[in-house]
Amino acid sequence: MDEYLRGQDGYRYIEHNRAGQEIVLYRGQERASRDGFQVHLTVDLNLQNIVENEIDAAVHEYSPEKATIILMRPQTGEILAMANRPNFDLNQRNTARPEQMKNRAVIDMMEPGSTFKIVTAAAALNEKKVRPDTTIYCENGAWNYGGRTLHDHKAYGELSVQDILVKSSNIGAAKLAISLGEQKFYEYIRRFGFGERSGVELPGEINGVIRPPQNWSKISITRIPMGHEVAVTPLQMTVAMATIANGGKLITPRIVKSITGADGQTVSEFSPSIVRQVVSPETSRQITSALRGVVSDRGTAAAAGVPGFIIAGKTGTAQKVDPHGGYEKGKYIVSFTGFLPADHPEFVGLVVLDDAKTSKPELNYGGLVAGPIFSRVAEKAARYLDLAPQPDLIKPPGAERVASSRTAPRH
Repeated sequence: MDEYLRGQDGYRYIEHNRAGQEIVLYRGQERASRDGFQVHLTVDLNLQNIVENEIDAAVHEYSPEKATIILMRPQTGEILAMANRPNFDLNQRNTARPEQMKNRAVIDMMEPGSTFKIVTAAAALNEKKVRPDTTIYCENGAWNYGGRTLHDHKAYGELSVQDILVKSSNIGAAKLAISLGEQKFYEYIRRFGFGERSGVELPGEINGVIRPPQNWSKISITRIPMGHEVAVTPLQMTVAMATIANGGKLITPRIVKSITGADGQTVSEFSPSIVRQVVSPETSRQITSALRGVVSDRGTAAAAGVPGFIIAGKTGTAQKVDPHGGYEKGKYIVSFTGFLPADHPEFVGLVVLDDAKTSKPELNYGGLVAGPIFSRVAEKAARYLDLAPQPDLIKPPGAERVASSRTAPRH
């Protein structure tokens, strides 16, 4: 955007006489100077303040290494708010460290964990391999495939496709991907926008890492469905959830609404850009129905609920990748992404905390850490946007258990 904001110097080619006066007759090419254009952002200042305050509160409570919160309109791709920590004071830019200046929403990569299961389930449903009520045998919590054992956090037997998302079954997700086959599953991952830049008007955006099937191991088809062996940006994960929220369309996220000149005339206007239809509206509705169950007493994110609203969302908990290989013991990236209201979404949000410090290890999960943060952001955002709550929806089930010391579900 610098070329729009900077303005343009003017110039004129002239000739002088011996007295140093311009010979007007010989005046040559000239260009008038131009003031910088005004760039109008999609960011809403009040929503940005909400997000900034909540991310600061999260950092104070959990002391994560890094954190990101994003709010976006799923129908238009407009980014309403985006905050990262660590950050820096714009008034003291010269004292900022490189680590503080990164826009982690588009530069950082992470294994998303179970939030990625929305891609797996949507692909299987869209290809008609299963129906929402199709049951999958989840091997009572342990399944040997390719010489390695895949575990669930509980010993599930038969689960419907819908409950695979609600209960966040790793084994169920793996079997859904196997029903698709490696190549078809990979195609859906790419169709959701992973492995390529989203096209947002922000510098430094990266592609993420999505390996083609020829580079997969024997067990990749069982690990990728639960958000392992892939590296995505927080914005890519937000866009994927927006695809479910808006009826199955991949939309280009936008941070610029329009550009105007000093006279107020519009120089350029940016309209919503649909990249492609990823899944059908029917599949989108089916996934949304399942994600409503996630934010309930039956699911992994009761604490993400907002009084008066139905939320659709998904939790994620992924062990941190060690740069030297393998995973870092005891360190996790926890997340929650969801949208509100579930039946006609006004915004989709994402909360990610990298290496949150909790009082007990069993509390360090997406539903118990990122979920309540999303709840606070969403409740304040809904109030500011004047969204009407439903009187019959009282306090969301399970919200009082956020600080519980019970063993949290893995997801």
